[in-house]
Parts: sequence; C-alpha cells; structure tokens
Amino acid sequence: MTSLPYADVDNHLRALAGRAEGFGRMAIGGLHGALYSVTSLADDGPGSLREGCRRKEPLWIVFDVSGTIELKTFLSVSSYKTIDGRGQRIKFTGKGLRLKECEHIIICNLEFEGGRGHDVDGIQIKPNSRHIWIDRCSLRDYDDGLIDITRQSTDVTVSRCYFAQHDKTMLIGADPTHVGDRCIRVTIHHCFFDGTRQRQPRLRFGRVHLYNNFTRNWAIYAVCASVEAQIYSECNLYEAGEKKKVFEYYTEKAVDAEEAKSGSIKSVGDVFLNGALPSLQPVMAEHCVFHPSEHYANWTVEAPSDSLKEVLQVCAGWQALPRPNEIIQTSNT
Repeated sequence: MTSLPYADVDNHLRALAGRAEGFGRMAIGGLHGALYSVTSLADDGPGSLREGCRRKEPLWIVFDVSGTIELKTFLSVSSYKTIDGRGQRIKFTGKGLRLKECEHIIICNLEFEGGRGHDVDGIQIKPNSRHIWIDRCSLRDYDDGLIDITRQSTDVTVSRCYFAQHDKTMLIGADPTHVGDRCIRVTIHHCFFDGTRQRQPRLRFGRVHLYNNFTRNWAIYAVCASVEAQIYSECNLYEAGEKKKVFEYYTEKAVDAEEAKSGSIKSVGDVFLNGALPSLQPVMAEHCVFHPSEHYANWTVEAPSDSLKEVLQVCAGWQALPRPNEIIQTSNT
C-alpha cells in the first residue's frame, strides 16, 4: 500500500508539532501549552472551543464531545494553538475559522460544511499570519472559499484534506492591489479535490508547491496562475470530466507594475487522465518557476499511480481516529 507522509504522528498526541512537510513545516501549534478540553458544542461560553481559541497562552485543544458547532460569527484563533479533532467528529457550520495576525497554528481532523454569508470561508488566513498547518480536514459548501490565504500570510501547508461540493475552492493571494502577497509561500500535498469547480488553487503573486494531489472532474479549470504567480506542480493526478483544461493563466496588472502579467506553472511528473489537457504558458517560461529545494530539503513524493489515487480517496479528509495518548515527560530526581 502507498505510504503517506508523517504516518507516525498519531503515536502520541503532540507528535504532530513540527511534522508538516513544505512551507508550513515550522508550525508547532500549542506544543508547549496546557491541554484544553472542549466539553461544550456551544458557540461560546465555558468549555467551548471559542473560549479556548481566544486565550493568549499556548494550548493544545482536544474535544471530549462529538457533534456540530454552529458558529454565529467567525471563530478567531490566537497564536500557538492546536485544534486537534482526533478522537471525535466535529463539524463547523454557519461561519468558519479566522486566522488573523497569528502564528504557529495546527488545525487537524475537522469538518467544515454549510458556511453562509458574504466573504464567509471555511478557513480564512489573513492578514499577516504564518507557520500554519491544516491537516486531514474535510471542507465543502461555503458561500465564499473553503480555504483563503491572503494579505501577506505565508508559510502554510495544507495536507491530506478533502474538498467537495464547492465552486471557488482555494484562493491564495488577494487581488492585484495587494502586492505584499509576493511573500506568500504555500505547500499543498496529498489532497483530494473531488469535483470542485475551480481554484485548486488559484494563486496570485506567491509561490505554491503542489505534489501528490488528486484533482478530478473540475468544471472550469484545475489550477490557475494569475499575476506573477509561480506554481510547481509535481507528481499530481489530474482526471478530467467534461472540462479538459487543467492549467489556466489569467493576466492581471499589479498595482505597482507597468505591464500586466500572468503567472507560470511548471509541471513535473504529473499524470493527465481522461483527456485532461495541460495548456501552454502564454507569457512566462517554466524556468521562471522556483524549485522547492530552494526552500526545504525533503518532502515525501512518489509516482502518481493508481494506488496513490485509491489511497487519497480513503485517507484524505476527516478520519475516524482514536485520540492519541498524551505522553507526560517526567524527570528522575
């Protein structure tokens, strides 16, 4: 069976910390904080997730209950937090999580479905947030995006997540006026984009490394590179439905530039199925795209095989996992 990266992180509770691959590899979440147990599915109040997320100290947040948390407003997450859904089944609806001016966040094994309202994303990362890891989450059916990473937020990894029933799936980089988004760096790997219409992802300005993802049955395009974007697409599976175009290039003018530009995509080892058609670069050449080794030494990548496709359909998104044990370090005196 195909082996997945960081397969040993469920051996004990805090083994997740610092184990992301790619740009979010520094994220430690609440590694050095106390354990906080969510005992209430209420939107706020004693024992609620919101109560834990607003605290300023590091916390490793776990759940003692399963069920749906209906968020009346965005749930803001402060720095050095792990929201760890292993051991329970927690679904967010109504609104989503907001990571605003924070760092070192891990979000693991949660579901997001049915977010409603203007600019309501499942997970909204903006502005100026960094060292973020989103792992093994299932996201679907929000009024705006499922994950948005904009306004100078950077060093993010999205791994082994499941995306479905959605239009504008993942936006990275806000718009051509936000030139500060040139700093954005995101890794997306071992994710399953299951019939989402577009933006798997759409990138402006920044750098994105895609590897070992399975994207199928999109309705407009699979991946889009807009103004100055650099996308390194490595060993992914792109399986077309009715629409065959895999890569799209939108030309836009950065507010501080004299000429409009599109982005660029370098495809290495990708597999294109059912007539999927990668399109030619309209402006920039492939040699303008970064190489991941410029930023990190190691990542777990394998050939995009049928076995990988089968594993991703089972192992991406929320998993029925037991909560790992907390190992308490003791010293001999």
